[in-house]
Amino acid sequence: MGTVRGAGVVVTGAGGGIGAALARRFAAEGARVVVNDLDPARTKAIADELGATAVPGDASEIVAAARDALGGTVDIYCANAGLGSAGDAFADEEVWAAAWDVNVMAHVRAARTLLPDWLERGSGRFVSTVSAAGLLTMVGAAPYSVSKHGAYAFAEWLSLTYRHRGLKVHAICPQGVRTDMLTAAGSAGELVLVPTAIEPDAVADALLEGIEADRFLILPHPEVAEYYQARAADPERWLTGMNHLQQKWEGTGR
Repeated sequence: MGTVRGAGVVVTGAGGGIGAALARRFAAEGARVVVNDLDPARTKAIADELGATAVPGDASEIVAAARDALGGTVDIYCANAGLGSAGDAFADEEVWAAAWDVNVMAHVRAARTLLPDWLERGSGRFVSTVSAAGLLTMVGAAPYSVSKHGAYAFAEWLSLTYRHRGLKVHAICPQGVRTDMLTAAGSAGELVLVPTAIEPDAVADALLEGIEADRFLILPHPEVAEYYQARAADPERWLTGMNHLQQKWEGTGR
C-alpha cells in the first residue's frame, strides 16, 4: 500500500489487542512503526517482534519522543490507547475522570502536538480508535460510552476543520473485538458483544482499507451502519429497544 509504505506511524496502546494488530499490519506494509504502551515490557516485546521502536509511557506524553524516534516526522498517528470503564451514573468521580482523560483528552493532547507540523506541510493522518459505543452506546458502561462519544466527536471535528488543509482523519468504530477489554466487559459484553466478536486483525484490515479509500468512518462490523441509521431515524424506537436489552441484562443477574 503506497500510502503506508515508508510512513512514520505511531500506535498507542499497542501492547496487545487492537493496538498490537495495527502495529503488526503497518509494519507488514513497510511502515516505520513506533510502539507505545504503559507497560514497558509489553511495549518492548511487540517492538522487538516487529523491528519497531519502543516508546513506553502515558500516551498523552510520548508524542514528541515518538516523533523524534521517527526522525522528526509522524505521518500517521493512531490514538488507540483506551479504558473500557464500566459503571453507571453513580460510578466514582475518579472513574469518570480517568475515562475522559484517556479516551478523549489523550487524543486532544496528541493533536495539539501534531497539528502544527501537519498543517505546515499539508499532510497527516489521525486515527482514532473509538468504538461502536461512540456511535450508539453500551449497556452497563456509562463512563466508557460517554467518553467514546467524545472521542468520536473530536475526530469528527478534526476532520471537518482541517480536511481542506491536508489532514486525513479516520474513526474506527468496531463492536466486540476479542481482546482483554472484551473479557473485562463481563456479563454485558457476553450479552451484547461476544456473539458477533471479531479478531483484532480484522480491525487492522478494515483500517488499512479505509486509509486507502480516505474514508472517515470505518466500521469493521458493517451492521453498525444500520444501527446508527435506525438510531437517527427513530430515536424513541431505538431507545426502547436498548432499554429492552438493558432489562435483559439485568435479568441475567449482571
